[in-house]
Amino acid sequence: MNFAIRAIGPHGVETLHIEAPSQAEACRQLAARDLRPLSVKVADKAAWQQWFARSNGVASFDLLLFSQELLALLEAGLTLTEALDALHEKERRPAIAAILAELRGRLGEGLRFAEALAAQPAVFPPLYSGLMRAAERTASLDNSLARYIEYRGRVDLVRRHITQAMIYPAILCGVGLLVSLFLLGYVVPSFASVYQNSGRDLPFASQLLMHWGRFVADNSRLLGAVALVSGGVAVWLFGRPGTRDWLRTGMSDLLRRLPQIGERMQTFELARLYLALGTLLAGGLPVLLALGLCDGLVAPRTGLALQRAARRIGEGLPASTAFDEAGLCTPVALRLMRVGERTGQLGDMLARAARFHDGEIERFIARFTRSFEPLLMAAIGIVIGAIVVLLYMPIFDLAGSFQ
Repeated sequence: MNFAIRAIGPHGVETLHIEAPSQAEACRQLAARDLRPLSVKVADKAAWQQWFARSNGVASFDLLLFSQELLALLEAGLTLTEALDALHEKERRPAIAAILAELRGRLGEGLRFAEALAAQPAVFPPLYSGLMRAAERTASLDNSLARYIEYRGRVDLVRRHITQAMIYPAILCGVGLLVSLFLLGYVVPSFASVYQNSGRDLPFASQLLMHWGRFVADNSRLLGAVALVSGGVAVWLFGRPGTRDWLRTGMSDLLRRLPQIGERMQTFELARLYLALGTLLAGGLPVLLALGLCDGLVAPRTGLALQRAARRIGEGLPASTAFDEAGLCTPVALRLMRVGERTGQLGDMLARAARFHDGEIERFIARFTRSFEPLLMAAIGIVIGAIVVLLYMPIFDLAGSFQ
């Protein structure tokens, strides 16, 4: 199988393709090259195969729930091996049980917990295994699990606010689109056949609308087939990882050019970086290793800036100065980082910066939602109203002629 891999090594983050019979063998080949995987994806599967694999395995593995259950068992006094055995025995889903069995088996082979996690990078992200690696140095696995749970809670909270803010506009757009398609595909053709036999001259805008109605009526099967094929092609393309990445990058670049929104997107990305980096530093990881683990959390452009900052820190520059030179610091984060460097609490200060900007983003989302939703409703009403008015304009003219 062909695996598309992002890995970190002596020369920074690299993207490469490896032919291997299994994901574990691909990871072993990376280790032989002195590379550590950041993400491993199967590149030669069809879109439906990738969806089926995700729906039966990796995508259904709830890492947050796993961490919460593991922490509860460890705090109850079980050893790590006993806790994993208990989680494996209670699991009824074969795919999840296989993941836990592989994890338990690697521990039985003598690997450390972080190494066993890193052997399944598609399930356990590098940030998670890196945090557990720091826990092994300080013998505080429960504290590291609690830090990860807190980290995921904060990230999921902001994402939930963004998702909730998008639900109502998405429903409005969907309903407006369906109503418009119904009017253009069914009502307009019916009116067009009536007006065609009336022998009256129609206003120019109504004529254009009626031409569309007659075209739809005459080519309904062809248009339906084109719509189905286009939808199938879109689903197939969206199922390919390369297409999804291209669309995500293009949409991100487009939104970043918009006033206000682009600035908030940059702030959200930096807040996520501060939170992840602060979590790793508070867990005991060195700053350069923590920066390498955070590279996959940001956009490629920000990732390049992060690599520049890492090089400057490796040259002996303070983290706050290196981040400022690379354009990775907001004014608030810069001052908090300097305080953290003076007090030896850089991880805690980065987490504080993330919380500050999370609150800022939530307030922006609330303001944006209050102003955008009425504008969207007005725009949808204008489009539907314009179609209806153009449909009835000849009837209005006819009623005026009777007077």
